[in-house]
Amino acid sequence: MNTAGTIDRPLTHDPQKQAPMKPSTHEPAGSATEDFTTSGANDSRQNRTREMQLIPEAMARVHMHERLREAERERQALRLAAARRMQRRAERASMRARRALAMAVMQ
Repeated sequence: MNTAGTIDRPLTHDPQKQAPMKPSTHEPAGSATEDFTTSGANDSRQNRTREMQLIPEAMARVHMHERLREAERERQALRLAAARRMQRRAERASMRARRALAMAVMQ
């Protein structure tokens, strides 16, 4: 049987032998297909495949970046809490010293 292939059942699975992908001619003016390069089916499929393979890597990179920022915020919050604790401790020690000085002067 010598019929042309369809999208679901192409004549061949070899990208070199398939027709290059071309932009639709009945798209409205100003659509995104104007700058579409028709360098062949193989290149467009290869680029699409490469982009698809890089999506999880990009998502993992964003996720790790977010986790690092979250960890840095948590460390900063812990440092601030520790600094406030030390400040309160120093203020209490200062008040004890003032009271002790006042008691010594009064006697």
